[in-house]
Amino acid sequence: MRQLSEERTKLVFEKLTKYIGTNVKNLIDRPDGIYCFREKKDRVYYVSEKILSLAQTVGSDHLLSLGTCFGKFTKSGKFKLHITALHYLAPYAQVSIFF
Repeated sequence: MRQLSEERTKLVFEKLTKYIGTNVKNLIDRPDGIYCFREKKDRVYYVSEKILSLAQTVGSDHLLSLGTCFGKFTKSGKFKLHITALHYLAPYAQVSIFF
């Protein structure tokens, strides 16, 4: 797993800001630890730094995924959020819809 490039980080944060506004900083600096975004095969994962440090002992060719998949980059370079990110974004959403 590797860090996102500056351009890709900007795309991810723009998409997250669209849905949760300035609460993006709450995703990174959480009370239970520091979380970060990592990329593998055009997919962006949200993972704690504690788990990330433990996963570095596993070879990258043996590691399929780590953390929660937040979305992926399309072939055209756009970032699309996945439904798996909903659990983390819902508490910070700007607009709530109740059924």
